[in-house]
Amino acid sequence: MELNNVMSFPILTWSIFLPMAGAIFIWLFVRGEMAVRWVALAVSVATFLLTLPLWKYFDNATAHMQFEEFHPWISAFNVNYHLGVDGISMPFILLTSLLTVVCIVSAWECIKTRIKEYMIAFLVLETTLIGVFAALDGMLFYFFWEAMLIPMFLIIGVWGGTNRVYATIKFFLYTLAGSVLMLLALLAMYFKAGHTFDIQALMDYPFDFTWQIWIWIAFFIAFAVKVPMWPVHTWLPDAHTEAPTAGSVILAGILLKMGAYGFLRFSLPICPDASQYFVPLMVVLSLVAVIYISLVAMMQQDMKRLIAYSSIAHMGFVTLGTFMFTQQSIEGAIFGMISHGFIAAALFLCVGVLYDRMHTREIAAYGGVANVMPVFAVVTLLFCMANVALPGSSAFIAEIMVLIGTFSADQLYEFLISSKWVAVLAASSVVLSACYTLWMYKRVIMGDLIKDEVKAMPDMNVRELAFFAPLMVLVLWLGLYPIPVLDVLHSSVSHLIVQATTSKLPAAHALAQAQNIQQIVIH
Repeated sequence: MELNNVMSFPILTWSIFLPMAGAIFIWLFVRGEMAVRWVALAVSVATFLLTLPLWKYFDNATAHMQFEEFHPWISAFNVNYHLGVDGISMPFILLTSLLTVVCIVSAWECIKTRIKEYMIAFLVLETTLIGVFAALDGMLFYFFWEAMLIPMFLIIGVWGGTNRVYATIKFFLYTLAGSVLMLLALLAMYFKAGHTFDIQALMDYPFDFTWQIWIWIAFFIAFAVKVPMWPVHTWLPDAHTEAPTAGSVILAGILLKMGAYGFLRFSLPICPDASQYFVPLMVVLSLVAVIYISLVAMMQQDMKRLIAYSSIAHMGFVTLGTFMFTQQSIEGAIFGMISHGFIAAALFLCVGVLYDRMHTREIAAYGGVANVMPVFAVVTLLFCMANVALPGSSAFIAEIMVLIGTFSADQLYEFLISSKWVAVLAASSVVLSACYTLWMYKRVIMGDLIKDEVKAMPDMNVRELAFFAPLMVLVLWLGLYPIPVLDVLHSSVSHLIVQATTSKLPAAHALAQAQNIQQIVIH
């Protein structure tokens, strides 16, 4: 396919709405459980293949938005159907389309009720997630952001565990409360910036410091809930515990990344002065997530809850790297989100494989699994080692970049604590993650084969190996050769750093404000 043809073809629109079209087709025309599975798989694979040209024809040398599409939508309020991707958003679209395929294959046998509705929910969810990462209009972004709640609400609430209603309502209320504040921020910017929701126009508008502070706080609450950051993280372990396996995969692999992506797309470029003002807050909350939440993970007896808390700790690394404003730290944070999407998804799939055989997630119920499931033991070991950032895995690249970027951060942040000490404290998570991950692996996989239920467990079948295979390849490939992904990120991250470190205030005001910030924090 020629480059000119690709750029003129509405590839983002097709990527967004092909899953929705597939969901409608299944709803109206497909009969029979097996037919529903195959059609859903075909649609998800087609969507993944459709997103691949985004990678192939992406121009790494520019930070400008690419594959743009623009059409008026609600002209009375200047709301437009404006799509486009840069080096920050494009990898998340590919991650979403790939993990959707993995989710559908993983649910092939374990979902036995309302199969049609389940597959429809996942395809609709894929539409909303790709829309979030492709939207360049604030209201269009908000539309996809909120629409995502509906299929996720159903996936947990209908096919979840015994406490699914409680977990679903908690998830819905937390995320909806944050989203309302984001809507207010968008409306405030709309009226202040001359009646526009265009994200690029909002990035260029010189909001004064007071406006930036209030806008930043509203966005912070919305994005912090989605990441999730401490102390608004409590919905995540409950949602993971009660969600079906594929629900946990998409929750950890994609939904958590939406919050961190929001910081990169809105908070840093639109409110650069407020973002620097709140660096101390973000450093403290990130370190709490990295250290305290890792300690909480050690206390868990349920495998899913342990991995859920592990995800919160790893996302603390992401938020820390994001607010260090260095090339290495932000690239490491984005690379970490991509890496975590593969690793966390794989760990939840490992738990799902065990749950399909024993119908329990309690660590104490297992032991000696390696004796009857040697292939599974090797696969699980690979992802456990990746979770502790072993060199050669993708997580190692991400964490070392964040640590280097933090260690070398500008002295601007030394009025709080030396950036070197921040890096040292963050590095403690490597030891803590090894403690809880290897402890879980030892108790579940290693040891003597004592329990009769475990003795009867068969090893992984071909279907299960099939959905693990791409995740294994990507975790190792990105760990050994991360250059292709880093090349995609570089120009866009460089441009973001310029936006995030260029004050929108008059020079004298900016200097006085910086001095005031330092005095406030010291006192």
